[in-house]
Amino acid sequence: MSKRGRHEGEGEIDMTPMIDVVFQLIIFFIVAITMQKQFNPEIVLPDAPRGREITGDNPRTFVVEVNSRGWISIHGAQFSRDKLRQIIKRRYDRYGQFPVMIRGDLRTKHSDIQSVMQICANAGLWKVSFVAIKEKKT
Repeated sequence: MSKRGRHEGEGEIDMTPMIDVVFQLIIFFIVAITMQKQFNPEIVLPDAPRGREITGDNPRTFVVEVNSRGWISIHGAQFSRDKLRQIIKRRYDRYGQFPVMIRGDLRTKHSDIQSVMQICANAGLWKVSFVAIKEKKT
């Protein structure tokens, strides 16, 4: 037998595991980018130049969005007030106190924002903040 025949295949590398890892990384980054863009771009935030700036992202923060029509959404999924009440109660029962940030559209009626605040208060949550624009970007 020749040298070439005995050592055939020894220098090859199986690329299947490497391809699997690359696909897993691609999926991870797509999911991470999607989660980063979780906010509704249609919501126009009010200006609050004198408001207190909230620094640092608390991973436990629960973001509730209320659009100009008064519709409530979380991570892009629309919910009724009853469903929001259930979600917040379950989360409170499971984890205890957690901060809530309300992203209310500039054109939203106060009563729609107030109903979200009331749901939080009834659940026992007291760390409720509102998202607004501190400075307009140029």
